[in-house]
Amino acid sequence: MVQYTVRRVAQAIAVLWAAYTVTFVVLYALPSDPVSILLNQAGGTGRPSADQVAKIQAAYGFDDPIVVQYWHHLVDAFQLDFGQSVSRGQSVTSLLAENLPPTIALTAMALVLTTVIGGGLAFLATYVGWRPLRSFLHRLPAVGVSFPTFWVGLLLIQLFSFSLGWFPATGSSGVSSLVLPALTMSLPTSGILAQVLIRGLDDTLDQAHIATARAKGLSRFTIHTKHALKNASLPALTILGVLVGATVTNAVVAETVFSRLGIGRLAQQAVLAQDIPLVQGIVVLAAGVFVVVNLVVDLIYPLLDPRVLQHSSSRSLAPVEVAA
Repeated sequence: MVQYTVRRVAQAIAVLWAAYTVTFVVLYALPSDPVSILLNQAGGTGRPSADQVAKIQAAYGFDDPIVVQYWHHLVDAFQLDFGQSVSRGQSVTSLLAENLPPTIALTAMALVLTTVIGGGLAFLATYVGWRPLRSFLHRLPAVGVSFPTFWVGLLLIQLFSFSLGWFPATGSSGVSSLVLPALTMSLPTSGILAQVLIRGLDDTLDQAHIATARAKGLSRFTIHTKHALKNASLPALTILGVLVGATVTNAVVAETVFSRLGIGRLAQQAVLAQDIPLVQGIVVLAAGVFVVVNLVVDLIYPLLDPRVLQHSSSRSLAPVEVAA
């Protein structure tokens, strides 16, 4: 278990480093630069002088060679210091702390809805006995996955805000403002979760121990909840960790469509301004959440299926055995 944990932690650190490095390279490969965008947004008359450009570049360290900038930013990032935002003139850490709570609330509600909708749909799709309804429920998750997130958000605004007036169309105040954006984020991810869980339940229900449980006279509900669901939830648990990353990505669209404060909308504005320190801070934060959630899933997995540790140990010992 210790070797398994160390290996997963090392992989998590490697993912964070890769996310930071790719973001750095992509932002510096763009044709424009944050200093020019900043000066254009300032609305000054005429073309900025070379002294103005050089002064701003020196203030943010953009006059150093790219390799030196990368090393300095990487060392600071390990200390959770992402520097100053170019477009906002504030500490990146303070901006993240200010915009993180609304996104946490939205993402948590979206994940709860994803689990409830996806899990409930998978349970019904494999539990009902009427074949036409069963076939319809099996195909329904693919419909939810196919809809673009922004289109779902606009449709929900039109129906529940403008037509029915049940929920606000924009804003970040109150629990009611979370409902529509959380539902927008959860529909595509719940479809993915339902597809994986349906396949897992179908495969589990065809196994021999389920036939034995039926022969003992157990009810279909008991078989579904106590015997089939545990084994079928293993691949669903894995995909749920991946869906956390998709939910964070969907937050960019949802917070923009619903004009909410949060990390997603901040990321959209930072990318448009090519605010390198702010974008890198957001990417590291999102990657960190994704990595931590998947690390927790990886550590829970052996508790549900001890064969994972055996498989991991056999792979690590394989070269030794061949050498012997």
